[in-house]
Amino acid sequence: MNYYLAPMEGITGYVYRNAYHRHFGRIGKYFTPFLSPHLNKAMTSRERNDVLPEHNRGILLVPQILTNDAEAFCSAMRGLWELGYREVNLNLGCPSGTVAAKGKGSGFLAAQLRERLECFLDEIFDCAENMGMRVSIKTRLGKESSEGFEELLELYLRFPLSELIIHPRVQTDFYKNTPHWEAFRLAKERACGVKLCYNGDIFTPEELSRFRAEFPETECVMLGRGVIANPGLAEWMETGKNPLDEKRFRDFHEDLLNGYREVMSGNRNTLFKMKELWTYMLTLFPDSEKEAKKIRKAGSMEAYLAAVEELLGKRILCPERGFQGF
Repeated sequence: MNYYLAPMEGITGYVYRNAYHRHFGRIGKYFTPFLSPHLNKAMTSRERNDVLPEHNRGILLVPQILTNDAEAFCSAMRGLWELGYREVNLNLGCPSGTVAAKGKGSGFLAAQLRERLECFLDEIFDCAENMGMRVSIKTRLGKESSEGFEELLELYLRFPLSELIIHPRVQTDFYKNTPHWEAFRLAKERACGVKLCYNGDIFTPEELSRFRAEFPETECVMLGRGVIANPGLAEWMETGKNPLDEKRFRDFHEDLLNGYREVMSGNRNTLFKMKELWTYMLTLFPDSEKEAKKIRKAGSMEAYLAAVEELLGKRILCPERGFQGF
């Protein structure tokens, strides 16, 4: 099985990717949090910093682009080509309400935008072909209903996709409800010759086993919330042995913290980053609400480090726990 690290805005930037790769690995391909280009600016300085080759040595990275403007998409592709990238990913999956309201991400999947989406794909694939750039798509099933997914799939398959990554929920599901495996089955039946990757609610080896029993020929799974909660997840699923222990967790946490402190201005921004990660990693520490509250409320680096040390000293790390979901 080949594992991908999902793009998660604010979380899976280059500091996280590098720390994860050093301590755990087992990820075949990493995707950047989405770049959001505009006609007058292909990338912000922050986005460019995240994709710089010198910040991503030794890992296979695919930049993800979120826009509904073909010219802006092509402008971003040209900038990425100059940096040495030969594959990009189109984000048609982001469920954020503010993104969807602008007709971007999974909002671009609305039935009334289908003709516009078709024109958009025509333009970006023409541009990519002229450049020699590969384009993959990460998609949901629709905006409010999955009933139009068959038509959407037929549209995608008109183009020379390098890969199709499917998160089988609709935009309005966000991360609730059960992924629609039947929609993924339909894609497996129709997408002959196109590489497919599954994304959605694979949080434990048992869940992967159930998925593989249904789709034994699927060779690729994208991991998101599950691997942020338990960074040993990919190795656990691959080897059958959970690699996470307190020392490895401490080393990973320390590396992450130092990485953010090196590149961010002031402890406040670093603490914000670390607290966001703890919303997932607290899965590993059951019955830790008292200590978790201290981590969330820490207003200084000293208070934060003391709260983390208290958590690790009082609570037992339970690496077999899968992400509890939210």
